[in-house]
Amino acid sequence: MPPMAIVDSAWSPANFLAPLHVLSFSTLLGTQLYQSFVMTKVCHQALPRTAFTTLQKRIFPIYFRGQTLLLFITAATIPPYGPWTLKASKSNWVPFVVAGVTALLNLVVYGPRTRQIMVDRIYQETRDGRKATDATDATELSDDMRKLNRSFSRNHAMSIHLNLISMGAMIWWGLKLASRLEF
Repeated sequence: MPPMAIVDSAWSPANFLAPLHVLSFSTLLGTQLYQSFVMTKVCHQALPRTAFTTLQKRIFPIYFRGQTLLLFITAATIPPYGPWTLKASKSNWVPFVVAGVTALLNLVVYGPRTRQIMVDRIYQETRDGRKATDATDATELSDDMRKLNRSFSRNHAMSIHLNLISMGAMIWWGLKLASRLEF
């Protein structure tokens, strides 16, 4: 191989982008899995409800911002040519569009709504003079608390499902990425 070919191949975009892509992708998927299945469960079980609520309302905005940023970095570093590689085939860009739309919906719509309703429920408990968890059935709750609970359930469920769809899209990309590895 001529000496110039070694320099050309060493400085190719793929040699620069590939490690960045693997690092950003693994950080993204690892963060999604850890936050969704480990941290949330452990905190829910270990913390009192008010502490859990306070923690969640601070953690999830950071998580959704980080998820969106890592998704952007992952898409921008796809070897061999970064974002232009996505144009090569539909199977390249579809997982990123799916994950991007779901992450953005959580970042700007369902995350903030769920967070605000969590806060509103605490204020409603103060107005009602009782904790929502003290009620043995829904009829013991005020009408306002029942409305807040329904709204929270819908928005929280949507946020959870969007997060799972985003994870599924990144697992799909991970399988596609792994199929391109050469040993």
